[in-house]
Amino acid sequence: MTVIEMADIKENAAAGEGRQYIENICRRAKQASPAIACASSAQKNAALIKAAEKLTAKTDFILAANAIDVSKAGETGVRPQMVDRLRLTEARIKDMAEGMRQVAALPDPVGEVLWGTVRPNGLEIVKKRVPLGVIGVIFEARPNVTCDCSALTLKSGNAVILRGGKEAVNSNKAIAECIREALSEAGLPEDAVILIERTERELVTELFDMRQYVDVLIPRGGKGLINNVTANSKIPVIRTGEGNCHTFIDDSYDMEKALNISLNAKVQRPSVCNAMETLLVSEKAAPSFLPVVCEAMKAKGVTLRCCPKTIAIIGKKDVEEATELDYETEYNDLILAVKVVKDVDEAIAHINRYGTGHSEAIVTESLENADKFKKQVDAACVYVNCSTRFTDGFQFGFGAEIGISNQKLHARGPMGLPELTSVKYVINGNGQIRN
Repeated sequence: MTVIEMADIKENAAAGEGRQYIENICRRAKQASPAIACASSAQKNAALIKAAEKLTAKTDFILAANAIDVSKAGETGVRPQMVDRLRLTEARIKDMAEGMRQVAALPDPVGEVLWGTVRPNGLEIVKKRVPLGVIGVIFEARPNVTCDCSALTLKSGNAVILRGGKEAVNSNKAIAECIREALSEAGLPEDAVILIERTERELVTELFDMRQYVDVLIPRGGKGLINNVTANSKIPVIRTGEGNCHTFIDDSYDMEKALNISLNAKVQRPSVCNAMETLLVSEKAAPSFLPVVCEAMKAKGVTLRCCPKTIAIIGKKDVEEATELDYETEYNDLILAVKVVKDVDEAIAHINRYGTGHSEAIVTESLENADKFKKQVDAACVYVNCSTRFTDGFQFGFGAEIGISNQKLHARGPMGLPELTSVKYVINGNGQIRN
């Protein structure tokens, strides 16, 4: 046997073992699915409260695991903004626990009657909410996602398979351990939440093929991750996450509002999907607003990539000239594209061409232009005189979110409990047959 042949045998064996590993996880989640789907609200809420208590009680345990991940990320050259998404603190763990409690306090969507009728032949038809079943969530290095997704899938009666980025593997293990313990203590199957602990990329490809076990996949992350899942999965996919977001400063604007909103949208947390990536300014507002906002952005460490009209107003010092690619890019960094547009109509046209359907904002004192912007911008969330940073399940009062969908089928915007359900028609009769 040649060396090449021996290598092929080893590779095939490893691939088979990886598939077996993933299939076993999917089978376990499928087996747990009926019990969690039929669990009472009281049981699910008890598990969520216990999970919140365990997250708080085991803060030091979780932080120790997270410290390992953060240290390795630093050693491997992960960008500081991405390390910020990875890093946990006592405050962030406290917020995660509070999110669990908020989800517990929300109405249970399972069994909600959406519509009902009695037909002339006496058939009673009722449309009600039911869980989706088994949900797979593939996400990057954000440990809080493990918590958010577990809370929402549990309350909505779904089993969940979690596959986080390798950079957060130790943090995710610690969080998942707390949640699984809480499920068991509440009398629910701990396999309603399962973390894929191995980090080989090939395992994600194996997950794509598990349609007999998994009902839907939800990718949370950058453009590459989302496109990979959408293009290759045999399981239905809900697209989420990619956010090339804009803020437009209209002809009539309030300087204080415009400056504060622009700075918040860009610098408050630049690594997230609802951060502003392009600032659009009308021709009339540009001479007064651009010098002020650009200096403020520079003071915050933001790199500016500007159109020729912007450069003509603020000068060439410490700015770069924008390219077409800049208007298409989700930076997730302290980089901002700046462009002068003629008016609200040109701003809308730019957004609808380059935006990803996520979150878009206008700052204006004109009710007419605000109304036009709201009606014509094609996005899941459209803001008037406030920051795009509010696109978030917690901020919307959902307790948490499993993702922010920028597609139009089934779910759009921050996905809370109702978006994690499907419907079932229940028909009651008394011997009716169709003629």
